[in-house]
Amino acid sequence: MITKHYNLLLADDDEDDCDFFREALSETTIKAELFTVHDGVQLMNYLEKNGLENFPDVIFLDLNMPRKNGIECLTEIKENKDWKNLPIIIFSTSLDNEIVNNLYQKGATYYIRKPGEFSKLKTVIEKALKIASENNFKQPERANFILQP
Repeated sequence: MITKHYNLLLADDDEDDCDFFREALSETTIKAELFTVHDGVQLMNYLEKNGLENFPDVIFLDLNMPRKNGIECLTEIKENKDWKNLPIIIFSTSLDNEIVNNLYQKGATYYIRKPGEFSKLKTVIEKALKIASENNFKQPERANFILQP
């Protein structure tokens, strides 16, 4: 059971996906506060404006967002000395092996393909935080990078 209280940040432009994620998170054993932003520019502004009190423990990052996509955000975050150790779990509908390899090389912590089923979403959110926490939010070997529900 996860006992830590997490500040989670979900960056996703789809309001329905954000609601789905929030509802699934609320039905897990995870104690968390969820903040949401709806594009890459909002994500970067959030990180710049929030101090330690609301700074996220983990970012769930969608790849396909307007104004600045997830790959651009991941790159900027990992190049920033203050943010480079921030765990980023890619949360996307696509599963292109070349893109996944690129995300791994850029330093994403894990990759999750968005499940369509509510029960699988609950499972994969809980699994992601449990495994990441057990590994001190360090990037795993490439073979363990993609998490399945």
